Amino acid sequence: MSNRYAIETENLKKTYKGKTHPTLNGFTLRIPYGSLFGLLAPNGAGKTTAINIICGLRKYDSGKVRIQGRDISAGMKQIRPLFGLVPQDIALFPTLTAYENLKIFGGLYGIEKPLLEKRIDQLLELFDLTESRHSFINRFSGGMKRRVNMIAGMLHAPEILILDEPTVGVDAQSRRMILEKLVEINRQGTTILFISHYLEEAQQICSQVAFMDNGSIISQGSPEHLIAEHNICDDLESVYLLLTGKRIRDNT
Repeated sequence: MSNRYAIETENLKKTYKGKTHPTLNGFTLRIPYGSLFGLLAPNGAGKTTAINIICGLRKYDSGKVRIQGRDISAGMKQIRPLFGLVPQDIALFPTLTAYENLKIFGGLYGIEKPLLEKRIDQLLELFDLTESRHSFINRFSGGMKRRVNMIAGMLHAPEILILDEPTVGVDAQSRRMILEKLVEINRQGTTILFISHYLEEAQQICSQVAFMDNGSIISQGSPEHLIAEHNICDDLESVYLLLTGKRIRDNT
């Protein structure tokens, strides 16, 4: 393993107690610095476990994880501030305003007040929410909640941003804005790990993608390369279905 990657895992294995089959089975992933990287997988493929391990939130049985060249087994104290994790579930206080929520999250990150105020102003403007800063979250649309949820994970200016299904349940206009802003943030130097079930989104914005199934990476490359490699396919969704099958995965 090397320090050429923002995130690098090697042969990760994880089997939960009481389970006969491993959730991760040789999971090896390399995410280059500065990439907008898509991780695409059916339900039950082990994606959530992999992300939790990478972020230091779950233990693993064997293998290696390095973040910007640092092995997480040595401790997460210096590594954790590098991450901004935006979960699929809305992690906001519904009876507080957007501004009050962001003040709380900024406090959890230990951001000093003048810098926090500046970051809140910048990110509310970036996501077109300045006029709604003092509105209550429970009055926001799904798309507005998603955007505040993203801001909460970006207040500390992380070098690596991990987004789990950031466009679920939003309208077309909000989805377009979120994708455009992710591209803009990536161009400014942030490495982004983008997790989505929307294959057309990954094809649109990702520089590289990896398909995951049955606990391991089964294919990785640029969308263009993967489509060309499977010349019977004309888009990323067709490649995905070819590699993972068309059977419905209802397990989580």
